[in-house]
Amino acid sequence: MSQSATKMPAYFISHGGGPWPWIADWRAQFAPLEDSLADMPSQLPQRPKAVLMISGHWESDRFAVMSSAKPPMVYDYSGFPKNTYEITYPAPGAPELAKHSADLIERAGLPTKLDPEMGFDHGTFVPMAIMYPEADVPLFQISLRHGYDPEQHIRLGRALAPLRDEGVLIVGSGLSYHNLALFGPAAKDPSQQFDTWLSATLDLPPAARTEALLNWEQAPAARTCHAKEDHLAPIFAALGAAEEEPATRIYHQKEIFGGVTASGYRFG
Repeated sequence: MSQSATKMPAYFISHGGGPWPWIADWRAQFAPLEDSLADMPSQLPQRPKAVLMISGHWESDRFAVMSSAKPPMVYDYSGFPKNTYEITYPAPGAPELAKHSADLIERAGLPTKLDPEMGFDHGTFVPMAIMYPEADVPLFQISLRHGYDPEQHIRLGRALAPLRDEGVLIVGSGLSYHNLALFGPAAKDPSQQFDTWLSATLDLPPAARTEALLNWEQAPAARTCHAKEDHLAPIFAALGAAEEEPATRIYHQKEIFGGVTASGYRFG
């Protein structure tokens, strides 16, 4: 196969609320998201050599790269049923790819470090449990950087772009709407406004699209939907990894928790 035929796409996914697949009524609510995540492997040109997740639930002073061969679990949520603190997702890590990724980041002039202690957070193990329930695809994470500077995270994606030609699936895992203080009917208008802007922005030509995302705070209801942009920042990395390629919406849902609209996208 030619390189282009085997090049992996990149994704920005909305990963849903907490450990939703293990809570029956939440799983029913997120059925469209589950369908979208379950379909992702069929969209790929081949089985991934590894999955690289950039999750909204891990940030560091630099772009930290998970380097354990057997990453532990991180239950970074509270107030959920006891069984959700016993979830295991025993995918192998990817230490060699972690080192390779850190080298790519360093070459791009960005600060990085290997982290042999970090485990899979729920922004990673929740979607992976739907995408690859057998936990048989190597999996590692790269952190966001404190401050969420869009330009730095787009540069991170650009630095990691060569991994797509090596069979690595790059997934930015966040939420297109993330305001834990605003759910229900009050979330309806702001989430729809921001979602409409995001969809239109991702349809722009590449240079204009990058420019608009760099200036995302000018979007309608931007700071209402993302008072803190930890769950938006993964889209910058996903975009940077596939900057010249078209975006396709792979997930779209309205009235989540009584009002929220959210979406997910594939680049390439």
